[in-house]
Amino acid sequence: MIRFMKFQNKNEKNQTAFGKWYARAVCDETVDIKGLAAHMASHNTPYSTGAIHGMLKDMVNCTKELLLDGKNVKIDDLAIFSVGIVSRKGAASAADFTLADNVKGLKLRARATGELSNAQINLEGQMKEAAVYNPDGGTTEGGGGNPGGGSDGDQGENPLG
Repeated sequence: MIRFMKFQNKNEKNQTAFGKWYARAVCDETVDIKGLAAHMASHNTPYSTGAIHGMLKDMVNCTKELLLDGKNVKIDDLAIFSVGIVSRKGAASAADFTLADNVKGLKLRARATGELSNAQINLEGQMKEAAVYNPDGGTTEGGGGNPGGGSDGDQGENPLG
């Protein structure tokens, strides 16, 4: 179940969205690799939590290594991980371009692939309000969720580049 909270856009720089209400996904728990290993081991596998944990740790380390080597890493039916460039500003010409002036940094990108696509998530995902908006004083709990938890409502730059 995907829980959400309503929030009002207060970014005055975006006049088309300013003052309007939107949904923001909220999360009440983050599962780490150890927790994922335990979850996987509970699915009638012959492998122990420790064995799965070790494999996942190796996968993470190898994924980092490959990404930093300029490769993309595709985990079937999950995502294609890649590194993107965050631009600072454009250069007037190729000759005027420098990394120091025109590149802000790097970022991790992930694009859904295979069975885990945005279309599939829209078909299978169910939503429930995590907290009910109260016009007289913020929100009240309405089914769990941590308003301070993870959110995909980051109003920053596009994570897909």
